[in-house]
Amino acid sequence: MNNPIRQDETHFIQLFGRSQDTMPQQHRNEENVITTAASEYAAPQDLLKGKIILVTGAGAGIGKAAALTFARHGATVILLGRTTEKLETVYDIIEENGWPQAAIYPMNLEGAAIHDYETMAATIEKEFGQLHGLLHNAGLLGKLGPLSQYDPDMWQRVMQVNVNAEFMMTQALLPVMRESGLASILFTTSNVGHKGRANWGAYAVSKFATEGLMQTLADEEEGISQVRVNCINPGRVRTAMRAGAYPGEDPMTLKAPEEIMAAYLYLMGDDSQKVNGQTVNAQ
Repeated sequence: MNNPIRQDETHFIQLFGRSQDTMPQQHRNEENVITTAASEYAAPQDLLKGKIILVTGAGAGIGKAAALTFARHGATVILLGRTTEKLETVYDIIEENGWPQAAIYPMNLEGAAIHDYETMAATIEKEFGQLHGLLHNAGLLGKLGPLSQYDPDMWQRVMQVNVNAEFMMTQALLPVMRESGLASILFTTSNVGHKGRANWGAYAVSKFATEGLMQTLADEEEGISQVRVNCINPGRVRTAMRAGAYPGEDPMTLKAPEEIMAAYLYLMGDDSQKVNGQTVNAQ
């Protein structure tokens, strides 16, 4: 015997059945429009003046390029990474150019626990009183190979850096970001976080998790704060991580990190204040 469908259930099926057919395409169209605007963005020189922005993985690659770009556009940048010497190099470049004085916060995301992030948040609030931007750039590639042979210890390491650390840091910093007015949290994703691809292991799964974390948090902050939350997909960029994943690739065929910074500026600056819960391609 067939189960009867109530009238309100029929209305639900008609409404959301129709929406499911159209919403993915509408969402893709919206993302394409935002990506175009971001990748072609011409940032004013003082775009980030007076803003405090924390960048993880700031010692090299995309994180270093983002930190220097944000500083050049007026931001006070908190440089977070595990290698103090690399952070000091970035700090010195900022000093030499006369940009706003940066701050260094060494931290190993693989070993950090919730109390470390709470201490960091308290320090930022004490020293700066506000935080307008958070770029989650640090990441761990791990080993490439089939899941059936994936080392559980490596799985844990990748998830700790790429997912757990992002969650704990964001949770600890949310209160000060909510009090700072317009603020932007930017997670880093990847093509393998949109469509599963064989042999990308924990890294691919971690990027699916990052997308879910971003979307969930963006929906939660909508309407209750001025914190917007998005993902950025750098694409094919000349970095050490890319070289580790594609050792046979000619790096000179790839864009340098500095060449994709328009999208980072757009999403960190106030011109993107209405963009929330989106994944944006940097190129």
